[in-house]
Amino acid sequence: MKRSLQDIADALGVRLIGDGRVEVNGLASIESASPGDLVFVEDEKHLAAALQSRAGAVIAAARFAETIPSGKPLLLTDHPKLAFARAAQMLRDGAASIPQQSVHESALVHSSARVSVGVSVGERAVIGEAAEIGENTQIGAGSVIGVGVKIGRSCEIYPNVTIYPRTTLANRVIVHAGAVLGSDGFGYVRDRETGHYEKFPQVGRLVIEDDVEIGANTTVDRGALDETRIRRGAKIDNLVHIGHNCQIGEDVVIAAQTGLSGSIVIENGAVLGGQVGIGEHARIGEGVMLGGQGGVLPNKILRGKGVAFWGTPAQPLRQYLKQLATLARLAKKE
Repeated sequence: MKRSLQDIADALGVRLIGDGRVEVNGLASIESASPGDLVFVEDEKHLAAALQSRAGAVIAAARFAETIPSGKPLLLTDHPKLAFARAAQMLRDGAASIPQQSVHESALVHSSARVSVGVSVGERAVIGEAAEIGENTQIGAGSVIGVGVKIGRSCEIYPNVTIYPRTTLANRVIVHAGAVLGSDGFGYVRDRETGHYEKFPQVGRLVIEDDVEIGANTTVDRGALDETRIRRGAKIDNLVHIGHNCQIGEDVVIAAQTGLSGSIVIENGAVLGGQVGIGEHARIGEGVMLGGQGGVLPNKILRGKGVAFWGTPAQPLRQYLKQLATLARLAKKE
């Protein structure tokens, strides 16, 4: 669906220079843009290429306003990348027609399941007993939605996702292919006499709040006796493991191959780099940034909004770099 630049500028609250009647219906990189596309540019070194591209209009940094020649229509803002992302959502929403319920003939939907208007269920998907699927949610091919699972409105469940019983997803949750949600935690009790391990009860639940995105082949365990919870807006990359009883705060970002043991708290706005490992009962404070391959010992607490930590055991970046420099000097003396 086409949208005029004036409509986009008004909706995003950005400054428009040029003909607001120009319409766009897509987004692209500078190199591949066509006349119906929007592009964005944040770095001045790419500005000339954006202006000379075939794109219908450019979203650019407001600081470029005085240096840009007239010609191609511009949308100026302090945050071009953010405006571009929001424009993409506008165009996507505008293109969506009123969805109709669509259940593939090979899907298995239990008679007690509640499937709302606009839900799409793909090939060989299974919707279990007493499950509830909210309006306009899409269930991909081969996915399994367990007994009593609740999924909210406008969620996207990609193919081959498995959602165990006692799991709740709120609204606009995205779960990519192969993810497993609500599986048993890794909890065992050792019999000291025999040396054998016996399974500790895993009877809690998993709750995922609004606007969370979970990457492909990520696994999130249910609580052992209580709950695992991922709060609003958290973004979790591919191949991440989150153990039982973890509490993930709002707008947390977790990069690929990170592993969290049980009962960890990640406070709001924290950022975890790739391949981070965190021991049980640790706490990562609000706004902490933990660099790739960083390690946090069990029961450790990291605090400091905006403070970057790195290394194993993780420590403030400046301190860690000083230690590396000292080790390098000592190595040279040998």
